[in-house]
Amino acid sequence: MTVLAYEIMTPSIKAVPQSWTMDRLARFLTDNEITGSPVTDDLGEIVGIATLKDITEFRWNASRQGGEARLTVEEEREARRLRMAIFEEMGKVPVEVRDIMTPSVLSVEEQTPVREIADIMMREHLHRIFVTKESKITGIITTYDMLKLISDKELTSRCA
Repeated sequence: MTVLAYEIMTPSIKAVPQSWTMDRLARFLTDNEITGSPVTDDLGEIVGIATLKDITEFRWNASRQGGEARLTVEEEREARRLRMAIFEEMGKVPVEVRDIMTPSVLSVEEQTPVREIADIMMREHLHRIFVTKESKITGIITTYDMLKLISDKELTSRCA
C-alpha cells in the first residue's frame, strides 16, 4: 500500500503576512524553531514562501563587495564610503517579507504518493512543499517529514 501525502504532512502551518519586516520574520522562525514559512497576502491567501535562506541571501548580497578590483585605492575608499551611506539609509527602511520571499508556491494533492513528492522535491531542490485538498492548503511536507518514512518501520515497509 502506497504512502500518501496526507499521512506524513504537518497539518498545522504557521504563515506570516507579507507586510512583516524581515527582522520580525527572523524572530518568528527562530522562536518557532522552523526554517521557513508560507507568506500570505492581505486576504490570507498564500502568495509565496520565506525562509532563513532568503534572509541570509538578502543580507549577504547587501554586504557583498564586488567589482572593486579595477578601482584605484582612492576610488575604492569612495565606493566603500558611498556603499556604507546607502546601506545606512536602507537600514532605516525596513525590508518586508514580500521583498525577500520566493513568490512561487509548489503544491501536491493530499492523495499524492510520497515517491512522487520525493521526486518533485529532489528535482526542484525543495525543502518543503505544500499539500492541498480542493485547491486549499491543508498541510506542508518538509524534508523532516520525509525522514519519517525512514524512521517509522510501518511507513518504511509500505514504501518498499
